[in-house]
Amino acid sequence: MKIRCCQRNFSSALPPLVPIQLPSPRETHFWYILPDEVKSVALLNRYSELLSPCERENVNRMSGDQLKKRALLARALVRTTIARYQTNCEINPRSLKFRKNIYGKPEVEWHKDDNFSPPPLHFNISHTSSMIACGVTINAPIGIDVEEKQRKLKNDIIAFAQRYFSPYEVKLLTSISDPEVQRQEFIKLWTLKEAYVKALGKGFSAMPFKTFTIQFRTSTLRRFHLPGNSVSEVCTRTL
Repeated sequence: MKIRCCQRNFSSALPPLVPIQLPSPRETHFWYILPDEVKSVALLNRYSELLSPCERENVNRMSGDQLKKRALLARALVRTTIARYQTNCEINPRSLKFRKNIYGKPEVEWHKDDNFSPPPLHFNISHTSSMIACGVTINAPIGIDVEEKQRKLKNDIIAFAQRYFSPYEVKLLTSISDPEVQRQEFIKLWTLKEAYVKALGKGFSAMPFKTFTIQFRTSTLRRFHLPGNSVSEVCTRTL
């Protein structure tokens, strides 16, 4: 699986949506924004115009300017990313409509038209305070999760893992004597599990973490570092 990483520049002006080719069948496109770099209120207002009335209402309902900003940028990233892919017609990011599956995973609700064949495009989004990320694939459902590298855990790691992880994963963490390395491995496993469940299109309640085990096979699970304090995990699965 090839991963193509692209940073969206949302910091200076509303950029033109230069069309790009859809990912190849064995390729993942990874798009991200660093919210701290977006400081212009006027620019945020212009991105707000891309959202649907329902999305704007949901953003405005949030408490705190930073939460509103991240939610706005997340929706703008999804809309502008999907709209730039070359299909058999031009797509306005404002015109895109979305629906959720029974577990709450968002999907594009393509306009039905005899002259338009919707692309088999899948996307998923995740964000922390320092990064908003969107993954895009063709013909393969994708799950993505982003966690802060410096995230501190209030609970005892092993006790927490015994509640949510498989015996194999608990044994793996127990074998690590260095507390910092153990913390990092716990976050890696948690992030990969989140990404895997999201790739299946299910939530935690429908797919408890204890019911499956993460074993590191680079052909199916990818981990990579980006600027800032985030580590992102991407998992793709063909159903």
